[in-house]
This record gives sequence, structure tokens and C-alpha cells, in this order.
Amino acid sequence: MSENSVRIANFSGYLGDRFTALSEALAGDPVDVLVGDYLAEITMAAVSAGFTSDPKALGGFFAKYFLDQLRPHLRTIAGRGIKVVVNAGAFDPEGLADAVRAEIDTAAVSLAVAHIDGDDLLDRLDELRDAGHSFGHLDTGEPFTGEGENPLAANAYLGGWGITAALAGGADIVICGRVTDASLVLGPAAWWHDWTPDSWNELAGAVVAGHIIECGAQAVGGNFAGFTALPRFLTPGFPIAEIACDGSSVITKHSTDEGAVTVDTVTAQLVYEIQGPRYLNPDVTVHLDAVALEQLAPDRVRVHSVAGSPPPPTTKVSIFTPGGYRIAINTYLTGLDIDAKFDLLVAQLQSLTAGTEIDDLAVSRLGQPVADPQDQNAATVCVRIAATAATREPLFHLQRSFNALGLSSVPGYMGGDSTGPKPIVEYWPGLLPQTALHHRVVFGNGDQQSISPPAKTEQFTGQPVHEEPGAYEPGPTERVPLGRIAFARSGDKGGNSNVGIWTDNPQAWPWLRSFLSTERLTELLPEAAAGTVLRHEFPHLRAVHFVLPGLLGRGGSSNLRLDSIGKAVSEYLRARIVEVPVELLDHH
Repeated sequence: MSENSVRIANFSGYLGDRFTALSEALAGDPVDVLVGDYLAEITMAAVSAGFTSDPKALGGFFAKYFLDQLRPHLRTIAGRGIKVVVNAGAFDPEGLADAVRAEIDTAAVSLAVAHIDGDDLLDRLDELRDAGHSFGHLDTGEPFTGEGENPLAANAYLGGWGITAALAGGADIVICGRVTDASLVLGPAAWWHDWTPDSWNELAGAVVAGHIIECGAQAVGGNFAGFTALPRFLTPGFPIAEIACDGSSVITKHSTDEGAVTVDTVTAQLVYEIQGPRYLNPDVTVHLDAVALEQLAPDRVRVHSVAGSPPPPTTKVSIFTPGGYRIAINTYLTGLDIDAKFDLLVAQLQSLTAGTEIDDLAVSRLGQPVADPQDQNAATVCVRIAATAATREPLFHLQRSFNALGLSSVPGYMGGDSTGPKPIVEYWPGLLPQTALHHRVVFGNGDQQSISPPAKTEQFTGQPVHEEPGAYEPGPTERVPLGRIAFARSGDKGGNSNVGIWTDNPQAWPWLRSFLSTERLTELLPEAAAGTVLRHEFPHLRAVHFVLPGLLGRGGSSNLRLDSIGKAVSEYLRARIVEVPVELLDHH
């Protein structure tokens, strides 16, 4: 076991992230492993939407973007002995591995490539269902029937031991498909430190480090609610996790990069896209409510006290099915009588769609004109028209009918900009026993190594329940935006939105946890009141966390919200005016 920390640097948080990031990482501080995450759920959905009824007919899909990033740097990677691990294989990790080998041959360098497969279950769905696996929904337990649907893709989330085995077998570049985001870090850390599958605390620490750096620049100040307090930056760098043999880590960045790594930028990533204090991975269950953070120095945050326990016997399977089509049209209203103009436009659109095959229509007004506007833009608001249908033609009809309103609608009619029709992809997060997977490593010489499912598991019985907070006597208060005293970040997991809200002021924590009850959350975010709201607390982070099941429909393109993947829920909440104790504002 190495006593030295392994330095793992991220260079991609999603397909389409900054193309130059790999070049930047290699020009930065020395690292042992480079990892790139290319596969968000919405990315997999978007890619699957381009498939025919038989995805294999297209010859598979992988992220050629990564291949273009990698090509100029093969000699540098070989010369420095750096390992590269990515999930850019998407639906065709074998195809990407072959393409990388061809580039290596052209560059005449010595690098070994392996790929991980077993995540793609599309061809096995019928077999698995015949064997009694129902792919019960992660939130409801409802079985996936697939009746009347032709799934576009079905991919299981694999753990990190395949990556570990690939590196131990001599691979320099490991190409994965749908592994968990944190597996990209857990696999190399377990290889470096020679951990065993029951090193629960160490594995949990690596998962936490992986979760922090998986979204690239977000851990370095990108998308951070407190960005105005950081040094001004235009191009925040990418993070590095220095993972010790006990699983603790230090999150940092390349010393020449812009941005900042602070306790709060790390907290923002910790509460991002989680479902509660228990963070489930195929290799370990992480107890996030035990995580502690410490600012060691500028741009160096220590992550410690992470606890882990055996993983659940199941893993998540993302099943994508066709859900029809959607369209979005933006138009604009200007000047006086905005309410009356909006009402007329809505009535006209409802009349145009009555009796058609439009399934759903949402007309939303965005913003308010200012009084006595000093330019035309200040007098203008946007109206977003979104609709769904089983086929494209009703949406084309809506588009044509809307365009025909040019001389028949509101004064100042400004036409519209359309972004459709586009396919809707429904997302089903099902569960499957890990024993049903064929997880394996395939090396360049054709050798294969099967990865066994975890020997010890613990059935997941639900997230810890936190009692609603008691009353807090604040004394004099002042009406201010919640964001004056709290940071927040939100995201998506399928159809669920989550939001974590925390304070950097220890004196404000008792008030924040008392104030942010479930009832209060629904007052601040009324659209959440229609569904179940799940509330959790993270005292070490001074954070209250909420899961909002179903707020995003069945994920990504399947809802008509402007913020279809919930990334701005947190900023909306921070803008709400609330009563905050004056003493806390003075301290803050």
C-alpha cells in the first residue's frame, strides 16, 4: 500500500465541457491520474434520442470529443506515466478503446488501453425481466413494464473495481461506459492504495472526493452562489483530489489556474445532486452526514471523518424510452398593459390548440418591465410557449398557427424564436441486483477479467429521518433575501430536484435549521407543495437539504419547466425575502 497520496485531477464535468481542459491539466501541477466525466443523465438521454429503434444499427456511440482532446497529448501522457480514466465510452466503450489504440499507433508511443463493459443491458432487458427482475423504480418501487414502449437504452451504474483491475493489469488509459461518476476516482484510489473491497471508510472517502471533483470547475468556484466574494475570474480551473491511504483527501487546484477552493465551494459540491445523508454507490454506502471540512491553506480544503458501510445489493439502471416530442417558442411583450397582452396571447394559444393532438401546453411570462424604461429592452418581457405531442406534426401546426398571429394579436407583436420540435426521452431509474451484472475488464490483447459483485451488502431501508426543528426566538429581525445569510446549490436526479442550503456563519446555524422546515420550504417554493418534500440535516456542514420528488417530471426533456433540470431552484430560493435576525446579519 502506498503511503503517498494519489493526486487525481479532473478535466471534464460533462460532454461539452471546456475543450482545452485536458491541455490545461497537463500544463498545470504534476498529477498521477487524469479523470474525465462525460455522462450526465440528461446527456445519456439526449444521445439515446438520436438512436433508431435499434441503437446498435448506428454502430454504437462514444464521445469523440474526448478522442480529439487526447490526440495531441499521447506522448506527454506516456512520458510522464500518467493514468487516464474516463467514461467517454458512453454506449460503445469498446469502439472508443479501439479508436484510442489507433491514435496511439499513429503517435508511435507505448500506452496500454483497456475498457470496461457490462453496463449496457438493452439486449438483456427481456432476459432479465423473464428471470423475475422488475427494475423497480428507485423512488416508488413501481415495476418497469415497458408495455407499449421500445426502450432506447438501458445502462447499469457500475462501481470502480473494474477500473482498479484494469490499472492493476497494466492499463494506462481506461475507457468506461456508465460507471458511477465517483467510480472514476474510487477505482484509481483503490488501485494506488491497494484497498480491499471491505475498506469501507477508505472507499467512502474516495467516493466523497470523486463526488467533489466530478463536476470539474464547480469545485473551484464555478456555478457558486458566493462567487462575488471570490477573486474575480473568467476561466476557473479544474480541481485536484489528493487522496491519502486512510481515505481522507485534500481538494485543491492547479496553482496557476483561476478560481478558488474554499470550504464553501466544496460544500456546494457535496450537497449537489444527492438524495440524502446516505450516498449509495455500488461499492460502498457513504455516510455524508459524517463528512467534515477544514480550510488548511488558500485553495486547500481537507475532507475527513468520512464513514462508510457495505453497499446495497442493487445498483441503479437508467432506462430511457421515447416520450413523444416537444417544442419551445419565445416571443416578447413590450410596454404597457402587459397583463392584458399576456392574457390575450394565452387565450389565442388555447384556442389554436383546442381539439388538436397537443398533449400539454404551458405559457409562461418571464420577468417584468421596469417603470419609465430608458431603453426598449427594459420595457420588454419574454413569453415562453412550450408544448408536447406524441408526434411532430401537431407541434409544427402550433408553430405555423402562432406565426399566423402576426397581424391578429397584441400590439407590438415581435414574432418568435423556436427550438423544436425535439424528441422527449422518458427516464426510468430502476434497480437491479448487482449479481445480475456481467461487469468485466477487456484488455488490449483480448484478455478479459470478470468483476465479482460485492461479497457483503446491506439492504437500504431509506434515508435517515430528521425531526422537524423546534422554534427559534430570534429577537429583532429584518426582511432580507435568504441569500444574504445562506448559500445554496440545486440539481437533478432524474425527475427529482434537490437543494442544499447552508451558512458559513456558525452562529446562524441554529436559526437556519429552525427556519427551514418542510412547511417553510413549500412556502418559499410553492410548486413543491403539490408533492412530497424530504428534509435532511448535515450539521457538520451547517446545511439543510431537501429532495423534491417529481418536480422535474420524469427527468430532463420530459417536463416543460424553463429550468427543466432544476439547476436554478437554489438561486430562486436565495432571492426570496425572509425575516432574518438582525444580530446574525450584523455578524455576517
